[in-house]
Formats: sequence, C-alpha cells, structure tokens
Amino acid sequence: MAAMRYRLTFVIGLAVGYVLGTRAGRERYEQLKKTARDISQNPAVRNTAESAAQQGRHYAGVAYHTVTEKVGDRVPESVAARVRSLRERSAHNGGAEDDWGTSNT
Repeated sequence: MAAMRYRLTFVIGLAVGYVLGTRAGRERYEQLKKTARDISQNPAVRNTAESAAQQGRHYAGVAYHTVTEKVGDRVPESVAARVRSLRERSAHNGGAEDDWGTSNT
C-alpha cells in the first residue's frame, strides 16, 4: 500500500517536473493535462483508488485494535482524543467522501 503511494507520488512528480521543465509549449501542456484528466476519470483507476482507500481504512482499524490491546490505557490522552475526534468525524460523514475524494463505503 505504502509502496504504491510512493510510486504514484513519484510518477506525479515526474509528470509535474516534465510539464514545468519542458519547452514544448502550451499545446503539449494541454495534451498532458487532458491525458491526466482522462486517466483520473477512468473507472478502473477510480475503482482501484477506492479499493486502496478501503484497504487502508481496514488495516488502520486492525492496527488500532492491535495497538490498543498491547498498549491499553498507556496511550497519551492527546492521542486518544485525536483518535476519538477522527472517529466522530468519520461517523458524521455517513458514507460521504473522505479527504482523498473516495467514499467511505
């Protein structure tokens, strides 16, 4: 999961660097922009992104429960308060989009 995110970040950085560094002009920029938009709107890409987000939420929950079992009440109150606020925010979204633009379904 993390490796995929780093690869995606690298590819995006590479594309941005190319766009900013190229002297191909506005036409090439528009072509790249259209291609990026087409890729981001591709149903397969969107489904993959949503699946990755769901897996991330699942593994975050597993990690939370594992840490809770191991650490118990030794978690600093500031961390516990932050976790509670994130859970409340997630509960209030009720399946709405999260910060990454994916649904919480």
